[in-house]
Amino acid sequence: MTTPAPTSHAFDRAINLTAAGTNLFRGEVDDSFQNMVGPFGGVTAATLLNGALQHPERIGEPVSLTVNFAGPVQLGAFELEAIPLRTNRSTQHWLLLQKQGGEVVTSGTAFFATRRETWSEQQHEMPTAPAADSLPQLVRSERNWFRNYDFRYVSGLFDPSRSDTIEDADSETLLWTRDHPARPLDFASLTALGDVFAPRIFHRRQRFTPAGTVSLTHYFHADTEQLARAGDRHVLGHARATRMHNNYSDQVAHLWSDDGQLLLTTTQVAYFKE
Repeated sequence: MTTPAPTSHAFDRAINLTAAGTNLFRGEVDDSFQNMVGPFGGVTAATLLNGALQHPERIGEPVSLTVNFAGPVQLGAFELEAIPLRTNRSTQHWLLLQKQGGEVVTSGTAFFATRRETWSEQQHEMPTAPAADSLPQLVRSERNWFRNYDFRYVSGLFDPSRSDTIEDADSETLLWTRDHPARPLDFASLTALGDVFAPRIFHRRQRFTPAGTVSLTHYFHADTEQLARAGDRHVLGHARATRMHNNYSDQVAHLWSDDGQLLLTTTQVAYFKE
């Protein structure tokens, strides 16, 4: 079982859970990570994962996490069911259900495993990018959750004031990011960082449109020791879409530590409206 993280940082307060019974936790949503509709999806996903991380029956470390955003998460209290569906010798499967008012607002599944040292190879190399400290920090205030992250864009900044035509824009973003104030990286914060990219439709069309994540899946490539080595330094993130069609768009993204180690691969599907 993981010792609960200290709650002095805004992120730790946001994902904080209190045990309330067998497979049951309680938490509270405040406005510190508020987004367009409900809280920032990354912190919601991290909260679900935290239920498994804190569970007394948990074994191993997260290898994958899928989160489905079934409805808006409201400010106030919630219950989180973290149910170990099956535990084998070195693997464990989880069902995660966040509820408000007796209704499921977010559901998830997670796969944990005890990793063993094997032959390893990284085939997707980190893109070339200037050092994070050489780039200006982008200060954004449109949404509450922005103030909790340090964004340093290499390319692909969404800017609706640009004069590009739609044909000149694309859906790619390359940026350095980390928690603000800086916080040592762990599985919960990596989960949230995997969702910091704006909807790809914003970048492709260079204008706001109603949009939001419906489902995301994270694949964790790092273990606890590798995350500890990353410390509280920036991670490099790259995201792009592969197709936007009939109200839905995908996104494929990767996060690397500053020494070039791939930490996370993530995919998601988001809705968008005209």
